[in-house]
Amino acid sequence: MLKTAWLSTWNGTAKDQTFDRDLYAMSAFAQTGVISAGVLLTRSAELTPIFAQLGNDDRGKPIRSKYGASTTWMGKLLYRLEAGRNGSCPILAIGIRPAVIVDLGSYLADLAEVDHD
Repeated sequence: MLKTAWLSTWNGTAKDQTFDRDLYAMSAFAQTGVISAGVLLTRSAELTPIFAQLGNDDRGKPIRSKYGASTTWMGKLLYRLEAGRNGSCPILAIGIRPAVIVDLGSYLADLAEVDHD
């Protein structure tokens, strides 16, 4: 029976070690037979420019200040996977790309119209 661990890490900015901790844990769980594989969902590098286009929140603060810079994105994860920090635990890494966000194009177009009014 395949037993998987699922982790969604979206916007970690406090520590650069978030993925290290998670990969080492999955490795330990795999070595003891608790899981067979891990699945990690995070954002792709392609999302960073999108945050800059989202405008401001209700308080006038740029949305990118909340979701812009992050230590948890695919580039940081791939580096750790290539270094073998997952040990013997197979990892399926999924990076969310702009193309999979429903109605992103029309949302950005609406924002552009509001900015020009």
